[in-house]
Amino acid sequence: MNLFHSLEHVVHIPWVYLSAIFAALVLLMAGLSVRRAAAGESGIVPDEGMSIRNVVEVVIEALGDLGETTIGENWRNYFPVVGSIFFFVLISNVMSLIPGMLGSTGDVNVTFAWAIISFGVYNFVGIKQHGWKYIYQFMGPAIMNKEIGGKHYHVRLLAPIFLILEIPLHFARILTLGIRLLANMFADHTVVLVWLGLVPIAVPAIFMGLGLLVSFLQAFVFALLTMIYIGQALEEPH
Repeated sequence: MNLFHSLEHVVHIPWVYLSAIFAALVLLMAGLSVRRAAAGESGIVPDEGMSIRNVVEVVIEALGDLGETTIGENWRNYFPVVGSIFFFVLISNVMSLIPGMLGSTGDVNVTFAWAIISFGVYNFVGIKQHGWKYIYQFMGPAIMNKEIGGKHYHVRLLAPIFLILEIPLHFARILTLGIRLLANMFADHTVVLVWLGLVPIAVPAIFMGLGLLVSFLQAFVFALLTMIYIGQALEEPH
């Protein structure tokens, strides 16, 4: 039994809420610490050697470069959402590697909640950018152009077929985002728990190291796909 399961019996709040609140508080405190450090006299001077601040700054810089590549020059407008997704998922994943704790990404409701948030954000971005013309992205290419009354119209003869195919595939992104994160983290944490039970000394440390890598990769993949979807939503439909 983990800490949040124990607290669930005391405060009568589902453990997944408690775990998610804990991860959110850690993320909030980390953000405030970085902001306070950046506002201080040594804000622009990196720490000497390896430090948590240096690691976080390297990760943020890497995510920023990736955001600029996938989203475009206005990537900073969407980075707060992508960064929050990445660090929340990362913190929750890592929590499950700590004995006695369980991250909320081990629960299907949380992984699908983030998938729905990602889906909602990039569709909102697309609609805000293109208005009602955002629907063109699901109607296939324009086969011919017609000029009627001085206005140009893109004729999409295959739109009925593309709409039937594209819209379900579009909603399937919620499934792929949610299931990928849940399945990978469940499998990884199960392996660690099995080895902790079989050989409590030394060997589990190897799998916990691999688990740390998997935790980072899964958070990175989730954030990367969100950035790709936002970039696609911003593109002009052809």
